[in-house]
Amino acid sequence: MCGIVGYIGKDQAAPILLDGLTKLEYRGYDSAGVAVFDGEAIKMVKAKGKIDNLKSRCNNGESLKGTQGIGHTRWATHGEPSDLNAHPHMNAKETLSVVHNGIIENFLELKEKLQKRGYTFLSDTDTEVIVQLLDFYYKGDILSALVETLRRVEGSYSLGILDADDSEHIYAAKKDSPLIIGISESGNFVASDIPAILKYTDKVIILEDNEIVRLSRDSVEIFNMDLEPVDKEIMTIDWDISAAEKGGYEHFMMKEIHEQPKAIRDCISPRIKDSEIMLHELRLTEDEIKDLKKVNIIACGSAYHAGCVGKYVLEECARIPTEVFLASEFRYSDPVVDEGTLAIIISQSGETADTKAAMKEAKRLGARTFAIVNAVGSSIARESDDVMYTWAGPEIAVATTKGYTTQVCSLYLLAMYMGKIRGTLPDESYAEMLKELLLLPEKIESILSEKEHIQYIANRFSGLKDVFFIGRNIDYSAALEASLKLKEISYVHSDAYAAGELKHGTISLIEKGTLVISLATQEKLYGKIVSNMIEVRARGAFVMAVTNEDNKAIEESSDYALYIPKTHHSFTAVLSVIPCQLFAYYVAVEKGCDVDKPRNLAKSVTVE
Repeated sequence: MCGIVGYIGKDQAAPILLDGLTKLEYRGYDSAGVAVFDGEAIKMVKAKGKIDNLKSRCNNGESLKGTQGIGHTRWATHGEPSDLNAHPHMNAKETLSVVHNGIIENFLELKEKLQKRGYTFLSDTDTEVIVQLLDFYYKGDILSALVETLRRVEGSYSLGILDADDSEHIYAAKKDSPLIIGISESGNFVASDIPAILKYTDKVIILEDNEIVRLSRDSVEIFNMDLEPVDKEIMTIDWDISAAEKGGYEHFMMKEIHEQPKAIRDCISPRIKDSEIMLHELRLTEDEIKDLKKVNIIACGSAYHAGCVGKYVLEECARIPTEVFLASEFRYSDPVVDEGTLAIIISQSGETADTKAAMKEAKRLGARTFAIVNAVGSSIARESDDVMYTWAGPEIAVATTKGYTTQVCSLYLLAMYMGKIRGTLPDESYAEMLKELLLLPEKIESILSEKEHIQYIANRFSGLKDVFFIGRNIDYSAALEASLKLKEISYVHSDAYAAGELKHGTISLIEKGTLVISLATQEKLYGKIVSNMIEVRARGAFVMAVTNEDNKAIEESSDYALYIPKTHHSFTAVLSVIPCQLFAYYVAVEKGCDVDKPRNLAKSVTVE
């Protein structure tokens, strides 16, 4: 949940490092720091808070001279955010400097051993153990010292390392935390994510676990833990650089909300040929699909909410029992999994620590694993039996939007594909759903064209302390995601409930002035959800309904109504969340919140 960037080349390193860290600030913004080797010594500058604080301290990099360096933006795990706990960390002689993403689980044990040998620690971090171990094992060969260090540490890491005795290289290593290498004519890079280096190069190498890298100004060497050379494929990234910039929008989140029509087209269109869904990514035979006994969907956060939608659609289309698990609970729940189980693993980053661990447990128990991820070459993508990329493009805002909707659309494709093969989805229904699926992007565009109306309502309610979302059936799953969007970026207390559960306790929280947002898109349940709306209005609540465009009658039971275009009942979970994303965004902006980087959150949760 931290961001790393390193550079060695022909140009001054500090401005490049600061630029890369700015692109990675979504990964952590408690503190930041850079270290640059000027030919004689390593010079380091660190600052608590956002990257701008660091830029001010080093005059936008002008005060740090040198063409090789490393940088870091931190999301705190060990030790409070402070200048002292910020990375990089150095040894006492200031000859070694390290940045780290991940968690060293045995750092206390290692720290005690090093202290007994006379080492003094300045920070509260687990990372400082790494640089002190490097110092302990260093005998003139940094690679050998790094191998010895990595064999002693337990946990996850991606590392960037400077050695003052080596003016020709920087070093990196990876285990269970993302790390890439960038290659350009002006120098070479190491980074946690592609946006950090996309301005400088589109040529990248995706590192695997237990790989060590030595970068020079004109070469890249990769080794295994035995220091044997490893050959790696160089990938060309076809993202436009503007995909990692705001593109005229005030915030990345609003830009990404508006990118959803394109993202969904990119997700679904390549997988539909001649009116048939083609999922070559799922390498199960038709007989194996027919023989599946159940599906387990495993995910965290918004991906879990996507999975909740997927449960309804898989059971309706493919008639296969489906259970949705929070990844953090899955491996501790003694799950019933066997060879007849398909485990669907959902993660935007493909690096979510709890989800990775749950996937490994599902595989150990015999399940076939099928990953739905956005990040190409990520750990989950590589380690799953099969992988389906959502093709959402880079998502910079911490609160996911297009990541979520493309995950849901991927599940729609999977459910319809399996339903067709299993003979549980009639041809007529299949054709109708396929037609409506392809129309989702333009229907989202029509919702986005009404955003001013949503902004007006959001401004009206920006001062509220409590908001409740309610829904039935697939609307309840969408309500979970809608509620999360509001709470994570606006800090308004928000909860989502299955509407029928209100009377079983929750209605006691409804009082005069409370806002209840009712998702009401399931036509067969209109009467039921309207009854719940009437119940809360009778207790003084304001009610805002999100419903289908032909359901004007709902205005009699609500104070405000937001309409979505009519679609297949399963696909409303994508359309109904769009006005809720906008509502959350406008509430957060009106409250003055940092929309793209909400407090205490990070984009990629790479620790448990």
